[in-house]
Amino acid sequence: MKNDIVNRADIELLVDTFYDRVKADPILMKFFKQVEWEKHLKIMYDFWENAIFYTGTYSGNPINVHRRIHDKLPLDKDAFASWLKLFLQTADDLFEGEKTTLIKQKAFSIAAVMQLKILDMN
Repeated sequence: MKNDIVNRADIELLVDTFYDRVKADPILMKFFKQVEWEKHLKIMYDFWENAIFYTGTYSGNPINVHRRIHDKLPLDKDAFASWLKLFLQTADDLFEGEKTTLIKQKAFSIAAVMQLKILDMN
């Protein structure tokens, strides 16, 4: 039996493992060539920690960030599907439990909303 996500260290493990996989993904890797990894990972730790534990550690606007990415390198439905599949698989590979289910539900909702606001409203 795997442990559930219980703290920031677990969030960091999930995020780090996920982005290691993103870097090798043929669909997603192109969107991350210019990323400042140390800065990006810190933002993602804060984002997911806040999403799961309501810590208040994140205050950005992910829709605007992804719109700017889309303006430079268009996102498409395949990119969103790949991101979601990879995130869900990474969560399942590492954890199980209530918070793991919650983070997967949030990832699904985030992907749906982003796709709607970025692709369908362009």
